[in-house]
Amino acid sequence: MIRKLLTTVLLIFTLTNCSSNNNEAKAPAYAVNTAINLKDVAYGSDPGQIMDVYLPANRTGDTKVIIMVHGGAWVRGSKEDFADFVPVIKAQFPNYALVNINYRLATNTSPAFPKQIEDLQKVITFLKDNSFDYTVDNNYAFIGASAGAHLAMLYGYKYDTSHEVSAICNIVGPADFLDPAYTAHPLYGFAAQSLLGTTNVTDKMISEVSPVAHVTSQAPPTIMFYGGVDPLITSSQGPRLKADLDAAGVYNEYNFYANGGHGDWDAATMTDMYTKLTAFLNNNF
Repeated sequence: MIRKLLTTVLLIFTLTNCSSNNNEAKAPAYAVNTAINLKDVAYGSDPGQIMDVYLPANRTGDTKVIIMVHGGAWVRGSKEDFADFVPVIKAQFPNYALVNINYRLATNTSPAFPKQIEDLQKVITFLKDNSFDYTVDNNYAFIGASAGAHLAMLYGYKYDTSHEVSAICNIVGPADFLDPAYTAHPLYGFAAQSLLGTTNVTDKMISEVSPVAHVTSQAPPTIMFYGGVDPLITSSQGPRLKADLDAAGVYNEYNFYANGGHGDWDAATMTDMYTKLTAFLNNNF
């Protein structure tokens, strides 16, 4: 009886020790001392749910992640739209991981909301699930342009219940769909159809997809860039967003380029934007 008991204890000890050694021997799928570029990584089952992942060399579990969200009026565009922007961000933030995403585009039968917000949630979940193999932290910043900026703000202000989004860069993103100047815009109906699948919208429906309606004191610090001759986004959007962020006590920076269009800015303006964006992320992320 004693011999049997000792044998059982020895077996348990051996199995436990082997398990412990196996866990200690486990290594991330990607070497941390080497920069890794992963193209078209699927974060969902739909062909539109892919992303490029750029992991810096010498990563640790504290390596932060910048997520880029392209524009295109919710109905078009791709991560390739940021092709020129990716090397700039990589150069400015060589120790951060960078993720450039696609998301499912809106169609006549499938509006942008809520599926595009769900895609951002899937991206975050995928990155968290793979944080060990990627060797990155669950600490994120968004850089979004146009519709992508809208999605980044809406996710960061309303759907990031774990408060893992630490900063948002909004480049010419629509922020307030109840803005009278915006509701009078000739493309307002198109925006409503793309986002909600109908032009027969109520204030409640529009508020649901308006980032400003969900600003609280826990919203991430936000930097915004708008143009004075933007044919798509009214110049009132930036000040309205800033007013709501200020009222909630959220740190924000508002940048307005009087001669700027919808992100199609001259070299000097782009340089100024990169400089301010870099300083903002260095100070707030």
